[in-house]
Amino acid sequence: MDSLDAIKIFSALSQQTRLDVFRLLVKAGEDGALSGEIGHRLDVRQNTMSANLAVLLNAGLVRNERQGRTIRYFANFETVRGLLGFLMEDCCGGNPEICQPIIDEIACAC
Repeated sequence: MDSLDAIKIFSALSQQTRLDVFRLLVKAGEDGALSGEIGHRLDVRQNTMSANLAVLLNAGLVRNERQGRTIRYFANFETVRGLLGFLMEDCCGGNPEICQPIIDEIACAC
């Protein structure tokens, strides 16, 4: 991951609905959630939800899977791990191995 990727991710999460969607998908875990279900749970209109999901997809924060006539969305934990690694790669006075247990613990919690 580089700075431009991180900026794209933070930009995607800097809007309330998109942050709420991402957190909902993190909570949903490997089951994910259908696009209509996400909109219903967050009380967001379908066209607004579609636009927000597109931003999250473009940033790599979510992935989707077509299931018949519906689309199921999932949090992309690989992107989260990449972002955490990027943010912490120069930690601890240039000794990132000191922070590695923290990174590993966070990654496992996802």
